[in-house]
Amino acid sequence: MTPESSAWLPLNFAEWMPITQASTLGLATFVQEDVPTITAALLAGGGRLAWSAGFFGCFLGIWLGDALLYLLARGFGRPLLRFGWAQRLATPESVARSEQWFAERGAWLLVSSRFVPGTRLPTYLAAGFLRLPFSRFLLVTGSAVAVWTLAIFGLAHIFGAQLTGWMQRWNHGAWLLPVIVIAAVAGLHFIRRLERINHARRFGATVGRWRRWEFWPPWLFYLPVAGRYLLLALKYRGVSLPSAANPGIVTGGLVGESKFATLRELFRTSPEVTAEAWFLPASESKTWNSTFEIEARLASLRRLCAKHHIAFPLVLKPDLGQRGLGVKLIQSFEEADAYLRHTRAAVVVQRYAAGPGEVGIFYYRFPHEAHGQIFAVTEKIFPTLTGDGVHTIEELIWKDPRAHFVADRYLTRFAERRREVLAPGETLRLVEAGNHAQGCIFRDGSRLLTPELAQRIDEISQRLPGFFIGRYDLRFGSEDDLRAGRNFQILELNGASAEATSIYDARNSLWAAYRTLFRQWELVFAIGAANRSRGARSTSIPELWRAWRNAKRLFASYPLAD
Repeated sequence: MTPESSAWLPLNFAEWMPITQASTLGLATFVQEDVPTITAALLAGGGRLAWSAGFFGCFLGIWLGDALLYLLARGFGRPLLRFGWAQRLATPESVARSEQWFAERGAWLLVSSRFVPGTRLPTYLAAGFLRLPFSRFLLVTGSAVAVWTLAIFGLAHIFGAQLTGWMQRWNHGAWLLPVIVIAAVAGLHFIRRLERINHARRFGATVGRWRRWEFWPPWLFYLPVAGRYLLLALKYRGVSLPSAANPGIVTGGLVGESKFATLRELFRTSPEVTAEAWFLPASESKTWNSTFEIEARLASLRRLCAKHHIAFPLVLKPDLGQRGLGVKLIQSFEEADAYLRHTRAAVVVQRYAAGPGEVGIFYYRFPHEAHGQIFAVTEKIFPTLTGDGVHTIEELIWKDPRAHFVADRYLTRFAERRREVLAPGETLRLVEAGNHAQGCIFRDGSRLLTPELAQRIDEISQRLPGFFIGRYDLRFGSEDDLRAGRNFQILELNGASAEATSIYDARNSLWAAYRTLFRQWELVFAIGAANRSRGARSTSIPELWRAWRNAKRLFASYPLAD
């Protein structure tokens, strides 16, 4: 410790009682926070001050000073609004809006201001003036001060007196930070006014997606799920054990399973509730994109349609797929021709089930149980635009409070119609595939679950050899019929890697979503273990890797989904 760092203290300060030392340091923080805190940390590190006296003196002094600033603004700032000159600057309506804004975002401002010199005074005065609850203010600032003070003590212990010079240089340049913040806020305000500039809209949509976890990229969202998966693999002694959860499906439905194979088995065992589907094999030719090859595949499709009386619209989708990739509603053979020109992959041809309702029903049953259970129901809402005769489709998408978050996907889908103006009252359905990744809205659909529906799904499931856990995607005409367990059509069945997609309800918290996924994967592993004990074989890791690599290669060739 250098002599200069403690020159402001009395010569016999080290001999004082700890409570007197703490009080002196605390009062000193009213004048300047950093110097007393660094001094206390250096004295404590040199054995000339009890750690507890130094820490608690600085901590309580800083915290009390913050509280006094809050109370000053709350007690003396609000009465100023009674004066006419103040009311011209801040109307009651603008103050109310500011209070609401600060109540929603003030906690983060308080935390950040603790670590950004020059911003604490205006932030704490604003908190008091805008009546942020005092208890919340104390909790947030107390936590921030504790972290700040501990950090100073830790850095002083590591770097010693060097920290004093660094803090001085940091504070000398602090005046630039408020200027930068003000400039940034002004810049963002200006950008928001440029509503017709696409890059500004995209920037706002990007920021909005990061604030709403349902739009986070998969690599980020699934990190905790991957950790949970590894813990379950250790617990149940098998990394690929989920592939044994459904012995009747290739890899248990973990990766690379054929959608048509599952639909064919469903149609064989429950034809009355399965949307009929046919298989269009993959092209084996290395010149698959030649005119001859494409025309041959299209001719096969024509024969299928003629033989089975398949009318337009119909659905084309990849036999190996996920997250709605490549699912397209086809209105003519011209559109089918364009689809088949895009990919050589095997394709499922399916009769179109109009719905209009769609749900995802996640089902599971342990092998020793007589009946299964419904784990989750997802209600799927297909977003639409309503024309006003003035704005283009692109403008309506950007104006929509939710659609603008996935505007790029919608605008790519409707690239040829983005400048079209819808007539007043005319509606446009933005997505056909009932998948969140394609822009469908998911809601918790537990209100639709009844004993009759659960019994019907259990009956269908028990007819499927080797199926124990997964999600049905089905369409229905009326909610009453669905609740009664009748008049619905199963579009597909996903196995072990399926999700309880009700987690994507925007009203759901991130932690609730993770709890559901953790429980879901616990069921997958437990059912896989139960099947293993009955002789079922898990797919080897090399086999899963090859299946995944093959699927990824095919995914890149799929056309844009509807």
